[in-house]
Amino acid sequence: MAETKKDVLRPTDAEAIRLGRTLLRAARHAALAVLEPESGWPLASRVSVATDCAGRPLILVSTLSTHTGGLVADARCALLFGEAGKGDPLAHPRMTLKCRAERIGRESEDHAGVAQRFLARHPKAALYADFADFSYFRLEPEEASLNGGFGKAYRLTREELMSDAAVARALERAGPGAVAHMNDDHRDAIALCAKHFAGVAEPFDWRMTGIDPDGFDLMVGDRAARIFFAEPLKSAGQMREMLVQMARVARGREAG
Repeated sequence: MAETKKDVLRPTDAEAIRLGRTLLRAARHAALAVLEPESGWPLASRVSVATDCAGRPLILVSTLSTHTGGLVADARCALLFGEAGKGDPLAHPRMTLKCRAERIGRESEDHAGVAQRFLARHPKAALYADFADFSYFRLEPEEASLNGGFGKAYRLTREELMSDAAVARALERAGPGAVAHMNDDHRDAIALCAKHFAGVAEPFDWRMTGIDPDGFDLMVGDRAARIFFAEPLKSAGQMREMLVQMARVARGREAG
């Protein structure tokens, strides 16, 4: 009698979805795997990464790089997210995201928005982003394999990882202005949110880099923090109310 193969995957729950979205949104770099055009062999490389408002990964790569040729020849690719941290690297969460790559040409109507999201996350990339041999790619997720540590394996769908598409489109227009306003006038509130919602005790001079339907991202130097809203935005109009409410709660916790 054939031995029944044991299913090692756990049922996907809200905690696994939150972990997957955190790994995706908080990442500043990832390992990119493509198929080398000449040999067909897998090829892995490290890339800087950001996400668009819906959660799709964005990368900026040179046409002189072998992995860029792989993306052009075969759009199938994968990204590995997750920091090793201290101790056994296999005890830390990581996620492999299967994607299909789409080059965002400079003539594309999406180019300005993609560039804004990426450069907010990687401001030093502005030094070479406009070089003729560099291009942005948007990676459309298919599904993900999440490992939350020993014995914590999950399969996540695209829908479980991505934010609400309609709200994301509206925030693509409204978000940059709100980010600029928070950075210009409310850095104290950003710092308090980092302390009370991201658990960062150090008094860093955080700046906001992007808002999406599920939360917002912060940066200081090369350090990143991710803060989720109590619940996803149902419309772009809720953004201001949610930010004001979180700042009020953070101030209350600081005073109490």
